[in-house]
Amino acid sequence: MDDSLTRTYPLRLMAVIGVLVALGTVAAPFSIPVGVARVYPVQHAINVFAGVLLGPGPAVLAAVLTSFLRNLMGTGTPLAFPGSIFGALLAGLAFRYLKRVYFAAAGELMGTGLIGALVAFPLARWLLGFEGLAYAYIVPFALSSLAGSLIGVMMLRLWLHGPGNKPGA
Repeated sequence: MDDSLTRTYPLRLMAVIGVLVALGTVAAPFSIPVGVARVYPVQHAINVFAGVLLGPGPAVLAAVLTSFLRNLMGTGTPLAFPGSIFGALLAGLAFRYLKRVYFAAAGELMGTGLIGALVAFPLARWLLGFEGLAYAYIVPFALSSLAGSLIGVMMLRLWLHGPGNKPGA
């Protein structure tokens, strides 16, 4: 029983991941068409939120599960995976090492807006038959990530420093 899931991820952590996955899945229909892609700023906000509060590993797990469910439900595409994975990973790592929410948002922006878009390009060519330029993915991924990162920062500021919470306490 030493290798059980509850030993790796405690029940409370699994519950938080589940709530974030549910939120990302339910919010999936709220997308904005930008160029050749549909952007989901809520997912990017969740990546920043999870990266800061849970760390890089659980944030990536939440991102993968959300992308998987969105694909199963038909509200996402295979391009959801590279953007969400790299964004969540870099948001979590940036916060872990630099200890600032703004760096987590910058990690999300870099991970999704640049790395995720560049990884999505060959995936789109292979799976979707897209014949455009990689630039066609960088712009919408970056815009979506920027909007979602700002939402994530605002959510975290309210969560960490909102009414009743004293900074530094």
